[in-house]
Amino acid sequence: MRRKAIYIALSLVGTVCLATACVDQFENANEAAEIKKMTITVQANVNISDLPDPEYLTVRLDNYSENLSLKGEMDAEGKAEISGVIPGIYSINIDGKTSAEDGSDYYLNGSAVNYPIVDKNKTLEISVRALVAGKLIFKEVYYSGSKTASGGYYFRDQFYELYNNTEEVIYLDKLYFANLTPNAPTTKLPVWPEEDGDNFVYADKIWQFPGSGTDYPLQPGESCILAQAALNHQQALFNPKSPVDCSSAEFEFYNGFALTPDQPAVNMIPFYCDGQNSISLPFYLTSVFGGAYVIFQVPEEVDYRPWIGDQWQTVDLSSSYNTLYARIPVDYILDAVECGENQNDITAKRVPGFLDAGMTWVGNTYAGKSVARKMIGNRSDGSPVFQDTNNSTQDFEIQETPQLRRYETKVPAWSYSH
Repeated sequence: MRRKAIYIALSLVGTVCLATACVDQFENANEAAEIKKMTITVQANVNISDLPDPEYLTVRLDNYSENLSLKGEMDAEGKAEISGVIPGIYSINIDGKTSAEDGSDYYLNGSAVNYPIVDKNKTLEISVRALVAGKLIFKEVYYSGSKTASGGYYFRDQFYELYNNTEEVIYLDKLYFANLTPNAPTTKLPVWPEEDGDNFVYADKIWQFPGSGTDYPLQPGESCILAQAALNHQQALFNPKSPVDCSSAEFEFYNGFALTPDQPAVNMIPFYCDGQNSISLPFYLTSVFGGAYVIFQVPEEVDYRPWIGDQWQTVDLSSSYNTLYARIPVDYILDAVECGENQNDITAKRVPGFLDAGMTWVGNTYAGKSVARKMIGNRSDGSPVFQDTNNSTQDFEIQETPQLRRYETKVPAWSYSH
């Protein structure tokens, strides 16, 4: 996968400022003496070697407190004028597309959240990267949990479905599934070492797929299920009101929890947690408020052991705790999806915009709902093709009832559920 940097420079016309230290200037947006609408000229400085010029570039500004959304199409010179901007806190998203000579589509994404536009003139540069579309993708994520008949809360039925959206076989062996930190959306984001730049994301827990290299092939059009517990959650022993039966899942995050005993599904390998080559929790729960998840692959020549030395681990510089988080290079990531509880959580993004320019949500906790990727067509063999623009807001939609292998995606030949 090739990633090239693009820098979008926004020059502001009128009494406007986009400052880099946005956290310290939140108050400034509210202190503007007079609200005046302004016109913003956006200049895109596109620098992508080995790839054609973008087929299109758009910029969008969202002010959620004012329910204001503004969008501009950039011309051939990479410029767009956006009128109607008022002082406030904005999320800025840049989207585009280009295609390589081999026919591969690349989507261009970048974003800045919680950015103040106030009453001074400045220039902002946003790092935007080109990521190839398709690949191994998150197809459906069920994280919200469900209610019980007595009004209690149940979360052991969470699952994550991966899909081969390409025309080539993908081997799951030795890939990694990570839950990024913070576990739930928050505007109080960690502070990472300045020298890391935007080259890493940070995980509190990592699991690894087993296999020697070719044990778990995923053919085009096939999906696999990763379940917190690969059992029928609708049984009386668990939660008859659960919306899912996960007993056909290929993998589970089993870690010795007695109330959800080990199932025939293949066990994921506990790989990392707080400086240790293990995960001590008896079960694996990701936040019902919405987590940020990545699938990544480490090059064979790289010795990736975050529990050894400082190269692959770090701490949150804003915290008094010494929790050790794993560094994951963004170049290793195959797919990322960021989830929240509701639309307002998009102001609390944890994932860089070039990996996921948006966020998806279900609206409430324990709602028994999932998010699923939009189907955009079919291959010649009838298998579905799913949208992948690296923007979860655009690519996913809420499903009232979670469903394993929605759209009848194919089951791998090696799945025990056959």
